[in-house]
Parts: sequence; C-alpha cells; structure tokens
Amino acid sequence: MFDDLTTSALEVAVSGLSARQRAIADNISNINTPDYHAKRVTFEQSLQAAIDAGNPAAANITTQTSLEPTQLNGNNVNLDEETVSITDTGLKYQTSVEALTAKFQLLKTSIGTV
Repeated sequence: MFDDLTTSALEVAVSGLSARQRAIADNISNINTPDYHAKRVTFEQSLQAAIDAGNPAAANITTQTSLEPTQLNGNNVNLDEETVSITDTGLKYQTSVEALTAKFQLLKTSIGTV
C-alpha cells in the first residue's frame, strides 16, 4: 500500500540520513581518541541509481572509514567539518520526514479519516 516510488525513496533517505547522524555523533564523541578514523556514510548515488531503476529499496547505505590525513595522534576527525555535516544532515532529515508526513496526511485525507 505504501510502496510507491516516492515513499520508498524517502524511507531509504531517512534511513541513510539517520545512519549518517549516528556516524557523525560517533566521530564527534571520539574527537580526542588516538588513532580513531572518522566514519563517512554514503547512499545518495546508490539511491539515485535505484530510483532510476524503479526500485529505491535496492539502494545501499554504506559506512566507510575516512582516508583523510590524520593529526599527530592518528585521529582524523575535523570538528568544523563534522559540525557542518551534522547541520546539513539534520536539515535534510527534517525535510524528508516532513515530506513523508505530508504524504501520509494526504493519504489519510483521501480515505476520509481526518
């Protein structure tokens, strides 16, 4: 019933953005941990390819270790980058959830159960 292209794409986007928020939180909490390497979550290109193929649920959400240069203690977390990323991710997450909410509200209205 709720497996249309838009809903499926938004569900994957929310899952990917949620995973990214968790990774950023881990990165920030380990900013002073020696030899810790930041995590990066990617899914946008995979989601776009899956949408183009007509099956957003086939998109992959992947978490990789950052290969960016490290500091003297072997840690490569950059607080400025993480701060910008958490803000950007939060806004995208909020927008995606609002889009899903609006879609469900439209369905609710169309079946007459306001």
